[in-house]
Amino acid sequence: MQKLTLIDYPGRLACTVFLPGCNFRCPWCYSRELVLPEEIAKQPKIAEKELFSFLKERKGLLQGVVVCGGEPTIFKDLPGFMKKIKKLGYLTKLDTNGSAPQMIKELINKKLVDYVAMDVKLPKEKYAKVFNDKTNIQSIEDSINLLKNGDVEFEFRTTVVPGIHEKQDILEIAHWIRPAPKYFLQSFRAEKTVDPAFEKVKPYSREFLLEIQRAVSPFFDICRVR
Repeated sequence: MQKLTLIDYPGRLACTVFLPGCNFRCPWCYSRELVLPEEIAKQPKIAEKELFSFLKERKGLLQGVVVCGGEPTIFKDLPGFMKKIKKLGYLTKLDTNGSAPQMIKELINKKLVDYVAMDVKLPKEKYAKVFNDKTNIQSIEDSINLLKNGDVEFEFRTTVVPGIHEKQDILEIAHWIRPAPKYFLQSFRAEKTVDPAFEKVKPYSREFLLEIQRAVSPFFDICRVR
């Protein structure tokens, strides 16, 4: 748990809860301690009781709770967990890769989530290539459409990685997910990557990311570089 974040929940003072485990293995992911089983085993964990004790103490000081991973939607008891947070009066934000549209739909329908941030990793045609056909692209598309046609606040975002993405890839993603209220381009971080080879990759310059942002911003109400 990160006890205070000023950036993970837009416009809100929040804490962040990390649920370890992920159904993706993005080689450029810089949270291997939350993805790889052998790394997860080394991490200090907190009991659920301790988390909710903290949340009760911070009522009135914190406004929201960010639930991220790893990939939170792989856990079947996620709705029950989110319900406990909501009962304390907190706003909730879910960070997800979009691979479980039924789980996202359940959370929205039961009003257990107030904001969803979905990572769109690649253009539609590249998912199978990068993830070796293990990704159900229809699930990704269903999650995109679910958010666009629903009434929960949301954003799409892409981490732009040299060797994985060129400018054209981001243009293709933008055409796929448009129109949408918010799309953020995130700079790749060459640290703690799932594939250690990516720790030697130099991130794109901010100037290059801004060039891409200018190209795709007409498709979104808000489009920024993080």
